[in-house]
Amino acid sequence: MSFFNHPRIITMRMVLLSLSLFLFSFSGMIPLKAQNTMTINADQPQNKISRHIYGQFSEHLGTGMYGGLWVGEDSDIPNTDGFRDDVVEALKALEIPNLRWPGGCFADEYHWRDGIGPREDRPTRINTHWGMVEEHNEVGTHEFMRLTELLDTEPYISANVGSGTPEEMAHWVEYMTYDGNSTLANLRRENGQEKAWDVKFWGIGNESWGCGGNMEAGYYADLYRRYATFAKDYSGNELYKIASGFSDDNYGWTETVVEQAGWMMDAISLHYYTIPTGNWEQKGPSKDFGEGMYFAGLKQGLAMDEYVSRHSTIMDKYDPEKRISLAVDEWGIWTDPLPDTNPGFLQQQNSVRDALIASTTLDILNKHSDRVRLANIAQTVNVLQAMILTDGNRMLKTPTYHVFDFYRVHHDAMLLPLHLDAANYTYEGEHIPAISATASRDEAGTIHLTVTNLHATDPQEVTVNILGSDADEISESRILSADAVDAVNTFDNPDRVAPQSFEDYTLNDDELTLRLPSKSVIVIGVE
Repeated sequence: MSFFNHPRIITMRMVLLSLSLFLFSFSGMIPLKAQNTMTINADQPQNKISRHIYGQFSEHLGTGMYGGLWVGEDSDIPNTDGFRDDVVEALKALEIPNLRWPGGCFADEYHWRDGIGPREDRPTRINTHWGMVEEHNEVGTHEFMRLTELLDTEPYISANVGSGTPEEMAHWVEYMTYDGNSTLANLRRENGQEKAWDVKFWGIGNESWGCGGNMEAGYYADLYRRYATFAKDYSGNELYKIASGFSDDNYGWTETVVEQAGWMMDAISLHYYTIPTGNWEQKGPSKDFGEGMYFAGLKQGLAMDEYVSRHSTIMDKYDPEKRISLAVDEWGIWTDPLPDTNPGFLQQQNSVRDALIASTTLDILNKHSDRVRLANIAQTVNVLQAMILTDGNRMLKTPTYHVFDFYRVHHDAMLLPLHLDAANYTYEGEHIPAISATASRDEAGTIHLTVTNLHATDPQEVTVNILGSDADEISESRILSADAVDAVNTFDNPDRVAPQSFEDYTLNDDELTLRLPSKSVIVIGVE
């Protein structure tokens, strides 16, 4: 037996080899975890991220309007002209750019004359789409416009195409926006509004392929042109006309409608709801779930990128100058309703998972902001992926609310080119990127980053190289995270998922290193 083949020598060589591998792993020769790198070209701004991407949606659905926003002037809950003060104050802090109303499916059975004049004289209808409850029309045109004034936001009106007429829509436009002497303008004055309102955004139908009339694309394109013809600009108010687009991957509808009516529209809509299970009949719970439902929700949410990309490509064929916007005016996670609630009210909880679906969706919409210039999350209060939940006189801000607060930094800022090389988050053989981000530069020159770590259990380090800037100071840094994938805020514990100061970063010259805990999103400003 040779010296080098002696059992002791072989054992020692194996020990030394193992020790060498161990030491190399700490010296970076064998990385323990995949690295995330991001490069930002701060001196090459692309296009403006329209603040209208951050729009909200308030339908007459469940307690979204009644009880959530409106309690009436005689309520014991503090209110201004019937709208609860706590909710208005919280929403105003988000700097909401636009608010869509009255639907949704409800819009195509809503007749605007039901909601004007003395409230005691208004008719009672049945809300056939959402719970078969009585609609007393307490909130109509004047009340909604007062809400937009309180929120300092722009109204987005969805007109009734499904059960209405071109004349009905034309009269509504004149009633609201004509400042001259006409019967309709004078009726508005009799009802308490002397000056005409500025109402730019008008949706001509909603989901006309489904609850808005079950139409074919060619028929809707003809109908759209008819309605759009009679929707006039009055008194300097220029209408921004939004056609009803399809949802998900029905690209044929977009092609037909844009080809046949694109010259008469300013935008066409796209709806996409994140269904964690992918099954509309059993969508999955909004609370008390594990990593499987967490991962599935995030993966489904990221599909928004493909849908926006492919619908945009079709629009490029007929509108290469990108005059027509893609308006993603309904989006968000949709789960099974909470137990023991009216299933037609679409009540669900709002977890840290949902907050990360919001942040990644906003990253996608920001990335496509050359085409996407309007969007509305569904919905604002108490319905689906809401900003706010109420229970009597109690109110809480959801994790999604805080994401929208973080992303205010991107309103009307310039999108910065961002190259991201992200590690994978792997669960049961499936993969999604562990990191999502948006970079923008505001008018003052501050660079803002919003960065999300989607991984359920692993922290992630992100190295950010900022090119074309003398960034040397952090102006703000906040984080939203949680101790569990299904963490929610409740009325007994309203701040379980709430923003905290973020300090786990280093800035050396133009390199910023971020160390993000699992399931978290941060906002950071660099000057």
